[in-house]
Amino acid sequence: MQPPAYPPHNGDFTFVSSTEAPDLSGSIASPDVKLDLAGEFAKESTATTFLRQRGYGWLLEVDENDPEDIKPLLEELDIDLTDIYYKIRCVLMPMPSLGFNRQVVRDNPDFWGPLAVVLLFSMISLYGQFRVVSWIITIWIFGSLTIFLLARVLGGDVAYGQVLGVIGYSLLPLIVIAPLLLVVGSFEVVSTLIKLFGVFWAAYSAASLLAGEEFKTKKPLLIYPIFLLYIYFLSLYTGV
Repeated sequence: MQPPAYPPHNGDFTFVSSTEAPDLSGSIASPDVKLDLAGEFAKESTATTFLRQRGYGWLLEVDENDPEDIKPLLEELDIDLTDIYYKIRCVLMPMPSLGFNRQVVRDNPDFWGPLAVVLLFSMISLYGQFRVVSWIITIWIFGSLTIFLLARVLGGDVAYGQVLGVIGYSLLPLIVIAPLLLVVGSFEVVSTLIKLFGVFWAAYSAASLLAGEEFKTKKPLLIYPIFLLYIYFLSLYTGV
């Protein structure tokens, strides 16, 4: 191959024919790139084996949710609306002649039903005083604890959850008389009679469930504090 022609020093250009021009054509060889996938898999397999040997294999497990294992929210929270509705009817209609199995309120206690009743009573009490809401919940919890301790001292076979549920559900009569008190509030005598009726109603519903046959002659010792507890609940609502 002949060397390229350079222009002379006098400033003239010399044209070179295509046959004499240097051959600049060519190709660039592509680098030989290879992915070592086998090595990567080997490393992953080695890491997996190491984790499993060390007892950390659970980190590699993928949790696949089975659609059959997904439960409704009410079932997850253990809320049975039918059971709560039946217990409400048992408390509002405590007469044995009506044929309700009232013992289910005590023998099958739940938390969400009584809590809903207490919160409803608290919301109604907002009409009178906002500050009593926290007190109502506090009295429900610690008042039930007092009744529970007294019942155990008297020889009763009752759990705290049962007392908490019965005391909470038995607030329903006070919720029922609340609208009546708004209507007849200006008539003091009628209002007092309705209050007494509501307290006796609530106390009878709770005492008939908690003061069982095991108390025998000691029933008044348990019924009286229950009666006082509902008087205090009513005083929180009326502001007395």
